[in-house]
Amino acid sequence: MRAMPSTKGRLLVASPLLNDPNFERTVILMLEHAEEGALGVVLNRPSALDVHEALPDWARFTGTPEVVFVGGPVGQGSVIGLSRCATEPPEGMWQHVLGAIGVLDLSTDADEVGAVVDAVRVFTGYAGWGGGQLEGELTEGAWFVVDADEADPMSQEPEGLWRSVLRRQPPPLNRYAMYPPNPNMN
Repeated sequence: MRAMPSTKGRLLVASPLLNDPNFERTVILMLEHAEEGALGVVLNRPSALDVHEALPDWARFTGTPEVVFVGGPVGQGSVIGLSRCATEPPEGMWQHVLGAIGVLDLSTDADEVGAVVDAVRVFTGYAGWGGGQLEGELTEGAWFVVDADEADPMSQEPEGLWRSVLRRQPPPLNRYAMYPPNPNMN
């Protein structure tokens, strides 16, 4: 079996064929993808929890909406920070993913990297796949793999991200943007 290219730094957009309520109409930014497995965060599931309540030191760097996002069903106790940086933070505090977007070590002193951080988005949990699992789902047509725009991870309108990402794709993929939430009600 031929290995699929890595999806790191790209988006997984849930296909209407994906029959899993955890991922219905989700957009996932892939943070890692290797033979051992893959990991990403759901960009369009804001929670009701204010970042100021959860991580007060990082609240001043949080963009709109200023809430913690549900990054996925795995590791709900874990916290992942994405940041957009004006310049690269000191070594070991940040791992590049896409353009100026990377994974930020939230255990770092916020004041220490504050000068280079433009925006932070905080996620609880993540989407994870074991070795070969994501490749199987891609083969089944559960996900569309598309290029990410650097603005996607910090979108101020995350609830509309699924449609907007699909809308900017070339035909015929862009037609899925108009797919009704429940085709039976159409």
